[in-house]
Amino acid sequence: MQTPEALKSQIDSTEDLQSVVKTMKAQAAVSIQQYEAALASLRQYSHTLELGLQILLQQPKYADNTVGLDPDRYQQNQLGVILFGSDQGLCGQFNQQIAQYLDRYLGDPPIAIADQRQIAVIGARPIPTLQDLGVQIDETFRVPSNVDGITATVQDLLWMIDRWQTDMGCDKILLFYNRPTSSASYESVIVQPLPLDQDWLATLRQRPWKSRRLPTVLMDPETLFFKLVQQYLFITLYQALAASRASENASRLAAMQSAESNIDDRLEELTAQYRQQRQSAITAELLDVVSGFEALTK
Repeated sequence: MQTPEALKSQIDSTEDLQSVVKTMKAQAAVSIQQYEAALASLRQYSHTLELGLQILLQQPKYADNTVGLDPDRYQQNQLGVILFGSDQGLCGQFNQQIAQYLDRYLGDPPIAIADQRQIAVIGARPIPTLQDLGVQIDETFRVPSNVDGITATVQDLLWMIDRWQTDMGCDKILLFYNRPTSSASYESVIVQPLPLDQDWLATLRQRPWKSRRLPTVLMDPETLFFKLVQQYLFITLYQALAASRASENASRLAAMQSAESNIDDRLEELTAQYRQQRQSAITAELLDVVSGFEALTK
C-alpha cells in the first residue's frame, strides 16, 4: 500500500500533466480557428478566379473547346501524389488514417493508374506507417508551424510539381489530406487539381454571366489561361495544407479532451486514496496518543 507522501507526489505529477493537457487543448482550439480563417479568406479569391476562367471560356472563339488543354498530354497517365500529414504527435489516428487511405487507393484505385509514380509526403509522422505498408516515398517536406508559413511551403510544392511535369511527365496530380468536418472531427479526401476537371470547366462555360456586358480579354488567351491555372493550383494546395493543419489540431483537440477526462478520473481516484491514507494515519496517531495516555494514567 502506498504511503500518503507517495500518493501526494503522484497527485502533484498528475496535476502538472493536467496543466500541460489543458494548455495543448487551448492551443489546438486557437490553431483551428486560425486555419479555418485562412480557408475562409480564400473563398473570395477563389470566386474571383472562377470568374476569370468563366470570362475566358465564354469568349466566342473558345466557346466550344477547352482553352489550353491538350488531351494527348495526359495519355501517359504518370501520377504524382502529395500526402499531407503532421510533424508533431499527440493527434490520435490522424497520420495513420491518411496513410492507410493512400495505401487503399493505390491498392484498389477507382481508375487504372500507372505503376510509375512520384510520392511526396508533408510531415514526418506518416512516413513510418507508409514504409510499413510498402509505399515508396520520393520526397518529404516539413509542415509549416503556423499560417504564415503555408505560402512558402506551397511555393516549394509548386516548384516540385513543375519539376515532376518537366522531368517525369507527371501531369496527373492527386492530393491526399484530412479535411475537418467539425471542431473535433475530420475525414480523409482526395483532390485532383491536375488535369482540370472537364465537368467543372463545362459548368463555368455554361454559367450565365450576371451582367449584359461580357468583359473583354485583352491578353493572349493561352497565356491568361496558364496564369489562371497557376493561381488555381496555388489555391488548391493552400486549401489542402490549411485543411490538413485544421484537421490535425481537431484530432489533437479530441485526443486532449479524452486525456483530460482520463486525468480527471485518475486525480479523483488518487485524491480519494490520499484522503483515505491520511485519515488512517491520523486515526492511528490518535489511537497511539490515547493508548499512551491510558498507560500513563494506570
